Amino acid sequence: MEEWSKEQWNTAIQSGEKAAFYLYTPMCGTCAVASKMMAVIEQLLPQLQIGKANINFIEQIAYDNKIESVPCLLVCEGGEVIEKVYAFQSVPYLYELLKN
Repeated sequence: MEEWSKEQWNTAIQSGEKAAFYLYTPMCGTCAVASKMMAVIEQLLPQLQIGKANINFIEQIAYDNKIESVPCLLVCEGGEVIEKVYAFQSVPYLYELLKN
């Protein structure tokens, strides 16, 4: 999964297509599990734009989207964030959420 900058996230939103932005911190144990789940999702949904970022380096996105904790998955479609996911639950749950 590619590390995205603020500009890459904005480009994904402006595309109008469904995209996902995974936010994490390196020392978060739950984030480590979520990262592995997202790697599987990336393989299952190769057409989906998926990026990730250490939330410590994109504070403005965290502030703008009122991120409460990590891991967090921002899902956008149609030019706006349509969902914020904090509980990743399972790969099948994420797959159903993100498939087109």
